[in-house]
Amino acid sequence: MTASETRPTIYFVRHGETDWNLEGRLQGQRDIPLNDVGRVQAEEAGRRLQALVPNPEDLAYVASPMSRTRETMERLRKVIGLHPESYRLDERLVELTFGEWEGMTWKEVRKKEPQRASLRERDKWNYAPPGGGESYAMLVDRVRPVLNDLTRDTVLVAHGGVARAFLAAACGVSTRDAASIDIWQGKILVIEGRKHRWV
Repeated sequence: MTASETRPTIYFVRHGETDWNLEGRLQGQRDIPLNDVGRVQAEEAGRRLQALVPNPEDLAYVASPMSRTRETMERLRKVIGLHPESYRLDERLVELTFGEWEGMTWKEVRKKEPQRASLRERDKWNYAPPGGGESYAMLVDRVRPVLNDLTRDTVLVAHGGVARAFLAAACGVSTRDAASIDIWQGKILVIEGRKHRWV
């Protein structure tokens, strides 16, 4: 059997909505909190998990250390009757950074730096934004060890970029598709071996 066939199941939850999500701003590693809609989405993800897994207390729980992912995890755990703060943080799960573009909308990026925006549009997976930004390819290198370290079925609360990296690394989704796929808030991305589905 290959590693992917024996890998534990991942229940991936993207953090709930923030005001920057609503405005279409690139958050990256800026620590933007959930808004009221995001809090409801976090609780909805908890209800979905409870309906999906007979004994959610048996799962491992790991989150990105950013405030929006921590609050999502804590609200999710509270809904299913678990101690809100009994989970582990993993720095490797932070969102990719957009460098100098963080805080801007894509419309603003295209207006301010049309050539660079065009380069990214041509190769979303491999393009790293200016000012220390990361590409999805770089993100895969950062998060692949997280996949390899899993020893039991796990709830991971992280970010849209991290989900795209997991879909490419764990499920074999093409980098072109993974770079553009919608990552839903309030739902659960179930990754079993090389298969994935939304619940």
